[in-house]
Amino acid sequence: MSARIWVVDDDRSVRFVLATALRDAGYAVDGFDSASSVLAALDSRAVPDLLFTDVRMPGDDGLVLLDKLKLAHPQLPVIVMSAYTDVASTAGAFRGGAHEFLSKPFDLDDAIALAARTLPGVLAEDVLPASEPSTESSPGTTELIGDSPSMRALFRAIGRLAQAPLSVLITGETGTGKELVAHALHRESPRARKPFIALNTAAIPAELLESELFGHEAGAFTGAQKRHIGRFEQADGGTLFLDEIGDMPLPLQTRLLRVLAEGEFFRVGGRELIRVDVRVIAATHQNLEGLVADGRFRADLLHRLDVVRLQLPPLRERRGDVAQLAENFLAVAARKLGAPAKRFATPALEAMRAHDWPGNVRELENVCWRLAALAPGETITAHDLQGALSSSVATASRSSEWDQLLAAWVQARLAEGAENLHAEARERFDRTLLEVALQFTHGRRAEAALKLGVGRNTVTRKLGPGRTRS
Repeated sequence: MSARIWVVDDDRSVRFVLATALRDAGYAVDGFDSASSVLAALDSRAVPDLLFTDVRMPGDDGLVLLDKLKLAHPQLPVIVMSAYTDVASTAGAFRGGAHEFLSKPFDLDDAIALAARTLPGVLAEDVLPASEPSTESSPGTTELIGDSPSMRALFRAIGRLAQAPLSVLITGETGTGKELVAHALHRESPRARKPFIALNTAAIPAELLESELFGHEAGAFTGAQKRHIGRFEQADGGTLFLDEIGDMPLPLQTRLLRVLAEGEFFRVGGRELIRVDVRVIAATHQNLEGLVADGRFRADLLHRLDVVRLQLPPLRERRGDVAQLAENFLAVAARKLGAPAKRFATPALEAMRAHDWPGNVRELENVCWRLAALAPGETITAHDLQGALSSSVATASRSSEWDQLLAAWVQARLAEGAENLHAEARERFDRTLLEVALQFTHGRRAEAALKLGVGRNTVTRKLGPGRTRS
């Protein structure tokens, strides 16, 4: 059984190309040319696992379709596509509950990768029914993998915690698999048949995050034409996973605290008290205690979230798991790419165990995908591995070079007798970041703000109103 994806676009060529690419990746895909045809199909067919929709179409546009789908099927992930990356389209998509916004023209590989990320634990092939959970990791799984002592301890903790209605805080470096742990806690819990809703709080602009969490009523703010059901309501009876919780703005931390304490909230602009039964699992790579000391995170919220803490080890601390992980990722990649099966030579595996993997499991997975696609033979050699690692090493080198240049600048300014250096550095950093983002987006402020995770007003405030706007 394959994961089912629907593609909605009135442009036949776009619909055909995207659907074909997704089918080649192993998904079962149906195409539709309008919102009405999708809604008609839902009357007689099962809800798909994922839906791609264009925004501008005859009849009901993609945002109207999104609203109708979220009212009827709040758990359905929807990816909105559009060539118009303006404020109305992007903000409307996120307010409507879109999982992600995909700007046209897009790379087909990016679209396929996005589908894979949106369906965590759901493979393009050989999907097990929810009522029949797998107890073992077979080649090509996306589940947690490892036989090291730290991973065995983690598995035991998940087994114990899954049945307990407790808040869990998952910590660890970027790329260690925090969302996989959250999925496992949900899948093994009594809430398994209820929704699992994930939200990366760092990926949503601050001005949209409140609506995304709690929903809003029609007329609550400019552009809020219809009621929007937030992630808490979507997750009622199930689990809400809040990733990168350390990036949540302080005012929203206060609202989140009330929900955790009382299980109730008001939609933005609403008067109806909404009560929900939601298990919250949070994750971060940051030191929350340090953020509390700096006044950037509420101590009482930390205590609410940190009922139980699971610390994920970096990959360099569980080198014994590298071979098993690599072989699994290679099998997944080969199957999804339609490439011949490959295996690692012993020297290649030894080199992988010796590598520090600063990007952790995610970096290892990316390297295995490169090898599945580019390695010339059926046996992957240490030489093949070195080539696949080169881009990761280059990225790390660039990061190290940036740190060195920054250190040299700080030393020079201190030698010059500069004071209030933190404010000066932050101002220069912010300006450079915004300048480059605007250059990258060809002056489109809304798109630049979205990519940086800040509000458009922030861009205007820091750079002034005189620049080209989107």
